Amino acid sequence: MKESFVLGRRAIREALRTPDALIPTIFIPLFFLVVNVGQTARIFPSGDTPFLAGQNYAAFQLPASLLLSASFGSAALYLVEEIEGGYFDKLRATPIARMAIIAGRLYAELVKAVAIAAVMVLIALPFGIRIDSGILGFVVLVVLVALWAVVFSGFMQLIAIKTRSAAATQGASLVFFPLLFLTPNFVPRNLLTRPMEIAATLNPVSYIMEAVRSLILDGFDWPVLGLGFLVVTVAGGP
Repeated sequence: MKESFVLGRRAIREALRTPDALIPTIFIPLFFLVVNVGQTARIFPSGDTPFLAGQNYAAFQLPASLLLSASFGSAALYLVEEIEGGYFDKLRATPIARMAIIAGRLYAELVKAVAIAAVMVLIALPFGIRIDSGILGFVVLVVLVALWAVVFSGFMQLIAIKTRSAAATQGASLVFFPLLFLTPNFVPRNLLTRPMEIAATLNPVSYIMEAVRSLILDGFDWPVLGLGFLVVTVAGGP
């Protein structure tokens, strides 16, 4: 455990030395939020759209942007650089647990994801979005998004170790985009066409998105929240 934290602190310092690499992680999701809301907000006015619970459409779209920000997999790209540069093999030759090498980067990803998710929510608040579940809900929301970031980062690091290729690792990260759009992204699941509803129901990302959204729009909906955390737990279990 101590070795993981040491390597995690090193990974955090690595990220802080290249802050420009963090800009897309915030800017691109916020860009999608602005574009999606700009295109569809007038279709779903806050006063006449029941699923918005009195909020504006940006509140409904914010969870998609948060999950997008948590799914860049930058930790895996740093790992590939170490693999290609030979530093990873040097770490393996040291008397530390091999799992600590991966766990350290996951720890760093958790810290980074917590910070980014918190910043994104705070940026969104002045635009009329509120967290209906309050301060505690804000904390739960950030934790859930951060846990998803850890799960996704773990998946990407597995690809990095298996392929030892930056191109393959970066290409594998694109698998998230179909999963993100096969969700109740623009409207709730019950308003999707039947094929899309089936796809969204089978898509595990849907349950994480709905859990995050429930904290913003509905307060603490325990069954929905439970499903979201269950999906993260099962996906991160292996």
